[in-house]
Amino acid sequence: MKRVLPVLCLLFICSAVLLSGCAAPYKAAVDERDLGTIYNDEKITFQVKQAFLEDDSVKYMDYDVASYEGHVYVVGEYTSKKQADRAVSLAKGVKGVRRVTSYLLPKRELADCGTTDNLELMASIKQKLIKDEDIWSTNVDVYMVQCKAVILGIVGSAAERDKALAHVRSVKGLKGVKSYLKVK
Repeated sequence: MKRVLPVLCLLFICSAVLLSGCAAPYKAAVDERDLGTIYNDEKITFQVKQAFLEDDSVKYMDYDVASYEGHVYVVGEYTSKKQADRAVSLAKGVKGVRRVTSYLLPKRELADCGTTDNLELMASIKQKLIKDEDIWSTNVDVYMVQCKAVILGIVGSAAERDKALAHVRSVKGLKGVKSYLKVK
């Protein structure tokens, strides 16, 4: 029994890697950025996350990070203003980062918004985006903080951006929407 859990974890991780590997060519084909920019953005995102992981004052699991054309977005919750400032400072210190935008809220327990609520809301948003054939849903990233949707990405037109945001705003139960969608 002691050996079953590590084997199951390994199978899960391998499956996730394989599945994400299959999606990568599709995402690259529909992304508004060229392959070099996508590579640089992924590298920046990884390096920011690595800096968070290595810093004792920043709680890695409290933040999501994304990079688009060298513009880094840090999304999440903080336990102290010092922690939030440190996270932004670490992101700014990564080579290739042109700008950092943060959407950070003070950490608090909400009776009507827990992890399950955030996951359900995110799933509802992603489902609406995927169903719409006029939107390249892989270009729209969704992050949740305290039942508020934070929408990031680069889309091909203002119409695509507006339609994506209309879908997001139509989801019942959201406490707010913050959009950082850019039009290419």
